[in-house]
Amino acid sequence: MSDAIAVTDDGAVRIIRINRPEKKNALTVAMYAEMARALRDAAQSDATRCVMFAGAPGVFSAGNDIADFLSAGNTGLNSPVLAFLHALADSPKPMVAAVGGVAIGVGTTMLFHCDHVVAARDAVLSTPFLKLALIPEAASTLLAPMRMGYARAFSMLVMGRRLSAADALEAGLVNTVVDAAEVDTVALQAAREIAALPPKAVAVARSLMRSRLGEVQERIDGEAEHFAELLQSDEARAAFQAFFARKK
Repeated sequence: MSDAIAVTDDGAVRIIRINRPEKKNALTVAMYAEMARALRDAAQSDATRCVMFAGAPGVFSAGNDIADFLSAGNTGLNSPVLAFLHALADSPKPMVAAVGGVAIGVGTTMLFHCDHVVAARDAVLSTPFLKLALIPEAASTLLAPMRMGYARAFSMLVMGRRLSAADALEAGLVNTVVDAAEVDTVALQAAREIAALPPKAVAVARSLMRSRLGEVQERIDGEAEHFAELLQSDEARAAFQAFFARKK
């Protein structure tokens, strides 16, 4: 396990912390693989009753590390990225997220799979996929309209407009908004509260509430196929060239 993904246990709570602050917690393919492994281990552990995702102070995740993502060339249905997304959608354990600062791309779309999200007042959520001539992932094209309504989902996923923590709360993507210094503490309290509930009853209730899981998994794969095709398009090549030119 690398330092970029820190996995610890707080009693019955498995904490998966994205810990690459020098790169704004941008996710490499290796980091996706480690998070998928941590989720699978949690799923098989009777001692783990809740999973909590967290970031570094001031940043949850800046999304994909684009240079690493492109150099890995592993964008197919067997990629570590897809393994993580499926593990996320299929997690039998409730999931809590502590979101401070920026949450970009998958840093936002993964929240649709979490059962309870705590955000800092200064948190900003955004999904600028189409600015790179790509499409959103993590079944967000299905889950965002269901959760937020089509108008809000289109504004965020297609137009790339940002959501403040207050906007995300109103849209139903976030449960609680707190001061930045309290994000981890409040999220961990919620995770402990969930972990203290009768696990079988929680599992049944959660399964009923997430009854469209098969459709979610199919959408993850469908998005991935379109994503891989679009990645080879002239539009995407031009967008990535412009992106790296701005980074220089």
